[in-house]
Amino acid sequence: MMNNAKVVYLCEQDNNRRERFKTILTFVGEKVATIASVDELDGANDVLCVIAGTGVSDLDHHARALPAIPFISACDSHQPALTRANVIGPIDSDVDYQELSRWLHYCHTYHRNLAQHHGSHNHKTGQLETMLVGQGPAIQTIRRMIAQVAGSDANVLVLGESGTGKEVVARGIHVMSKRKDGPFVPVNCGAIPGDLLESELFGHEKGAFTGAIGTRKGRFELAQGGTLFLDEIGDMPLAMQVKLLRVLQERTFERVGGSKSLKADVRVVAATHRKLETMIEEGKFREDLYYRLNVFPIEVPALRERQEDVPMLLRELTARFRKERGVGVRFSDKALESLSLHRWPGNVRELTNLIERLTIMHPDQLVDVQDLPPKYQHIDQPDVTPEYPDELLERDALNSIFADDDDDDLDEQMMDANVNTSLPDDGVNLKDMLSELEIAMIEQALDKTDGVVAKAADLLSMRRTTLVEKMKKYQIKQ
Repeated sequence: MMNNAKVVYLCEQDNNRRERFKTILTFVGEKVATIASVDELDGANDVLCVIAGTGVSDLDHHARALPAIPFISACDSHQPALTRANVIGPIDSDVDYQELSRWLHYCHTYHRNLAQHHGSHNHKTGQLETMLVGQGPAIQTIRRMIAQVAGSDANVLVLGESGTGKEVVARGIHVMSKRKDGPFVPVNCGAIPGDLLESELFGHEKGAFTGAIGTRKGRFELAQGGTLFLDEIGDMPLAMQVKLLRVLQERTFERVGGSKSLKADVRVVAATHRKLETMIEEGKFREDLYYRLNVFPIEVPALRERQEDVPMLLRELTARFRKERGVGVRFSDKALESLSLHRWPGNVRELTNLIERLTIMHPDQLVDVQDLPPKYQHIDQPDVTPEYPDELLERDALNSIFADDDDDDLDEQMMDANVNTSLPDDGVNLKDMLSELEIAMIEQALDKTDGVVAKAADLLSMRRTTLVEKMKKYQIKQ
């Protein structure tokens, strides 16, 4: 029996029933202790449940005072207490083995799920929620699995499509484990050539091969006391798979060119987007290595399978961009709705890249549907086309004309537009002169494009709707 196993506390005055309870509990592998009163449990943190028999007079009171402890009713007088969530049963006077086993399983589940509902992992859970953003059932399941496996040294295999955040899951396992103060060392097995991967993982001695001018530690040594994350394990060559399997089995390794055995005191977390079972059938991945790595599998869902988390991810990622780079972006409700309808083939990585792109295009601005790249526009939203006062447009046109440093080009443009550039002695009406210039330019643009308004607008660097309005204003026919 494990020293830290939770205890079933039995409060039963009837000797025969007490002995029958103890026999069954011992048989099913539970640690059992008898108590004369529930008050004896004050401050105890090893309680699996309390079997409340004839020794408990006021079960309703105790259940209300100890909500983190499940109680199994084993006395007819406890009927009123059965309305409480942490009181289950009752068990009849014969103490049926199958019935008791069913209630014990419920008690184990009660404690397992307690962390999820009441934050029993305190600051660690908060850190994990920051790393793994989302409140949907899929991401909550991932957090619960990380909490379950983090306390052990079991090998973990993280599965999922590219961009789903498999390394984030691996880091979450590390920070919640007893190795959290040790190093977290990631290795992308697919990014390192096969002939260099052995040296990268295990290190090498001086002169082990051409170019080995000194002794070098490998990733296994660098990860001593911590966690080694083997990303894209499915891309590892078969020859290296054999050597990795030996290290996982024996927990020792040698540097390339060396003979001294070194201890591999590391927690191994591997990840891949590939279907390893299919690769095994095709002879591309070793079955024995697969089962060695696949002690505790965690499958990370694609972002399209947890669409409800998209708005929360957007807020969290934009906040990170603002903190790291001093610039962010905001989204309208319609933009969030549109992005929540996207299928995200690139998963969280695609979402991160989109936010980076939008912070460049619209820094510290409010982004609406029409500001999103076309493939992210899943909602029909009318295009916003601001209208500007004629005075502002005329002033910009005037500034543009007189900002031209080449006087010869300016005179030539004015002559082409049939506008007299000489200032008369008695002055000129500049507004009328600019209107004449605008009319001349529009007529020339329409003439050059055979009356096609859209092409004429392109020549004049204005929107088609703006050109149509000006044609109406000046009564210009196509």
